[in-house]
Amino acid sequence: MNVIVRRVAEFLKRYPPFSFLSEEDLEQVASEVQVSYLAKDELLFRQGQPAEAHFFVLKEGSILLLEERGEKSEIKEVCDEGDVFGVLALLGERPYVLSARVEEESLVYCIPVHTFREILDRNGKVAMYFAAGFAAGQVVVRGSGTPTGKPRAMFRNESRDHSLLIFSDESQVNYSKEVLTCPGGWSIRLAAEQMSEKQVSSIVIVDGQNHPTGIVTDKDLRSKVLAKGLSSEEKIATIMSSPVLTRKPESDFSELYLTMIKNRLHHLILTEDGTPQSPVKGILSDHDVLLSMGNSPAVLIHGLMNTLDPEEMHVIRDRAEDMLRYYLENEVAMDFVASVMTEVNDVIIRQAVRKVKKDLSKDFPGFDQLKFCFLSLGSEGREEQLLRTDQDNAIVYQDVPEAQRAKAQEYFLKLGTAIVEVLLTCGFASCPGNIMASNPEWVQPLSQWKTYFSDWILTPTNKALTSASIFFDFRRIVGSAELEEQMSQHIHEEIQKKQVFLSFLAKNALMNPPPLGFLKGFMVEKSGEHKNQFDIKARAMMPLTDLARLLVLSHGVVGVNNTFKRFEKLAELEPKNASLYQEAGEAYEILMRMRALEGLRNKSSGRFIQPDSLGKLQRQVLKSTFSPISDLQELAEVRFQVDFLGR
Repeated sequence: MNVIVRRVAEFLKRYPPFSFLSEEDLEQVASEVQVSYLAKDELLFRQGQPAEAHFFVLKEGSILLLEERGEKSEIKEVCDEGDVFGVLALLGERPYVLSARVEEESLVYCIPVHTFREILDRNGKVAMYFAAGFAAGQVVVRGSGTPTGKPRAMFRNESRDHSLLIFSDESQVNYSKEVLTCPGGWSIRLAAEQMSEKQVSSIVIVDGQNHPTGIVTDKDLRSKVLAKGLSSEEKIATIMSSPVLTRKPESDFSELYLTMIKNRLHHLILTEDGTPQSPVKGILSDHDVLLSMGNSPAVLIHGLMNTLDPEEMHVIRDRAEDMLRYYLENEVAMDFVASVMTEVNDVIIRQAVRKVKKDLSKDFPGFDQLKFCFLSLGSEGREEQLLRTDQDNAIVYQDVPEAQRAKAQEYFLKLGTAIVEVLLTCGFASCPGNIMASNPEWVQPLSQWKTYFSDWILTPTNKALTSASIFFDFRRIVGSAELEEQMSQHIHEEIQKKQVFLSFLAKNALMNPPPLGFLKGFMVEKSGEHKNQFDIKARAMMPLTDLARLLVLSHGVVGVNNTFKRFEKLAELEPKNASLYQEAGEAYEILMRMRALEGLRNKSSGRFIQPDSLGKLQRQVLKSTFSPISDLQELAEVRFQVDFLGR
């Protein structure tokens, strides 16, 4: 294997579905990859264009996937390093459903479809991976995975905001009652003129009784007329899609939505009795579906991806909080809730990075091409930040020649500071400890981050252990995956050199006593602003996050940051303790749910809870979450021989 092929293979194997390939198949794919350099604003492919003989993997840079609507375009996805795109059009042998525009200079790997089809035929895991993406309507394939969890009902309150339920039959269906129609004998030109005049994206072809016989969309005009040079004087019936699927206007939202998903429809015709043999009464578009879904994740993320205005992002994030309240009160599984809120927060950060890089490009030409990572730390790094609590973040960037160091530091510090400002505008509080990307201490090249990690591990002072507990939970939001991997690998290598660090980390994790006092009462604050209140973060959640981190690191596992996933991984690695780890994960779920509801009720971080405000059953459930904490602390004390370190 030559050097170039090896480098391509090493990059691809970090990402699914290539991570599922055998060495032989991976080498075959890598040897046939074409590397394309794309300049800013260049179009890789256009919506409606016939699919190329390749699909694409983004090696470096940023590419926007856009839906074109006349002169307007909407961002549907932002491709980041390692993302696979152009697959739906290619493997489905359909024209591209979106346009791909280069946002910043990019390197793209073009992978021949004929090679990959052969692999799909013999590799069931890869085939299933793509099939799952098709079923979900994905336009970008990226690695994902969330642990399973059981929802808890103890902290439920009633809410009637059913617009938040994607498939609620109580959702109000918004559809267009005024439908543009025409007879099949009209010319394509006349129909197109009417569509333009009425500013609609479809026209329904009807017979003399106003029964639908076909439909033509603006996509049909592009792909069937313009692309093929068809005369606009031909009859509209020659290009219509027929027969048509129809439903009743009073059908349940879930039925209408699922019909559109299953049949890949952008428009669904509604008739009097739900069949094509009755008059047209309305038309439902995918845009109408989004509006009907109210504050659903799809609507909120769609809104965020199409604005760079921090004030607008703040408004959308407020709506996400309403969605969060509904999910929590209606027992939606915690892993799903956390995933949704994480994606909302991540999109805000990605949009902030887009905005700030654009703003800085004039004063720092070329610096936007340097590799960097914006890292979330703490609860957001662990994908557990449900409420807008204080932000913890940092930036790592590639090492540059000495002549560029001062300018690079200035650029990335300004980048980080401006991103932090956007997050403040969106309602995320400033970090009391100033662990943010606006602090020059936490905006550093890779070599300096490695030095930080080495120092904390080799000299585990109290301050170093506190830093490790925060920064070891880093997660890349945007930027180079390679830098993130190098940081994770460095932590692993340094811990291997000094295993005693884990004992110090264990001692630090055991600093908090069990949450119940001698008489089985809650350990409440003795003085200060929160006197007689229970600190659910410090007394219950932090011990679980600290112990989960400690235990996965002891197994040499790095890059798994989420507390649920850590306990899930531990159950897999230690079958004899699997029930304890499962119980710990479920306890953490209850604590997250309870803290979020407390915060929403009191418009606070939810950290401090008045035990007397809880019902008897709620107090019992909360106390039940403390049992695995005590058991895990005992396990850690013995396993890491904490007593030998002294108290």
